[in-house]
Amino acid sequence: MKRKVTMLPHNRPTFGKEEEQAAIRVIRSGWVAQGKEVDNFEDEFCKFLGLPNKHAVALSSGTAALFMALWALSAKKKKVAFPVYACAALRNAVGLIAAKEILIDVAAYSPNIDLEKLKQSNADIAIVPHMFGLPVDFSGINNMDVIEDCAQALGAMVNRVNVGLQGKAAIYSFYATKLITSGGYGGMFVSKDKSLVDAVRDYREFDQRRDFKKRFNFQMTDLQAAVGREQLRKLLDFLMRRSQIFERYRAGGIRLLDSDKSNKNLKPVRYRAIALTASPQNMITALEKAGVKAIVPIADWELLGKPESFPSALKLTQETVSLPVYPSLSDNDVQKIISVVMNQ
Repeated sequence: MKRKVTMLPHNRPTFGKEEEQAAIRVIRSGWVAQGKEVDNFEDEFCKFLGLPNKHAVALSSGTAALFMALWALSAKKKKVAFPVYACAALRNAVGLIAAKEILIDVAAYSPNIDLEKLKQSNADIAIVPHMFGLPVDFSGINNMDVIEDCAQALGAMVNRVNVGLQGKAAIYSFYATKLITSGGYGGMFVSKDKSLVDAVRDYREFDQRRDFKKRFNFQMTDLQAAVGREQLRKLLDFLMRRSQIFERYRAGGIRLLDSDKSNKNLKPVRYRAIALTASPQNMITALEKAGVKAIVPIADWELLGKPESFPSALKLTQETVSLPVYPSLSDNDVQKIISVVMNQ
């Protein structure tokens, strides 16, 4: 009988006793809905970013945070630009707010939005993701409001400042596969503009209101926030381990997508280790046979517009493979992946 190979997953959240104890603490308290844990998570998140307290609003997901950012900027019927090489959440949020979408290609040999095309787009608002943890310096964009999508880049920096503080507002995701998770889902809205933060917080407090304004329940639970707080405390260790794995891949000879090395103002985090290859499926198949799950990070059918209209994004879908890079990977796992990739 053939022995079944245990598959090493592409993604895996990294939990310890601290998250378990935090969840138990909340359950035993008898208060699991939004409460003090959420308040503390928000303030601790602000401290990490370098913002004053009360400049962050915890929400049910990164998509909810993006919707609220668009809502706070009165995006309805406005022109909103975003890259075609990105998560479907961008298109969904823009559609739900009833804005007019403008799709932009990525820059050549980059997963990030083409800033020159963005400048020429005549958009009112731009959503700029820092894809795969590779930060974007969009300081030259001053003719529109920018929402930073930091879902994949918590801890990355531009000009020694945390991503999320360049634009008008920023959003983060704590989904299970992200750099930290609040137990599966969760998100955060932040802004240096306190009036925007206050507006989003007011919207979130949907229940028992006398003003009859329409709101939706985007609240985070204390159970989620307690887990998220423990994850945030571990973030720097997580990022260090991810960086070690990334550099081992590179030292082992794997060609990886990275930030522009000539720009010393960009400090990436290693949310993804994106291997460059002329034969993505061959690499994925070889890894699968060895018991390792790898994926095309964004396939051509996942692009948010017609692939043939966005050549740089299309090229990325044809030449990239995402390798496991999460903190709980062992050194033996990493070496195994290197060996398979280099000997396929």
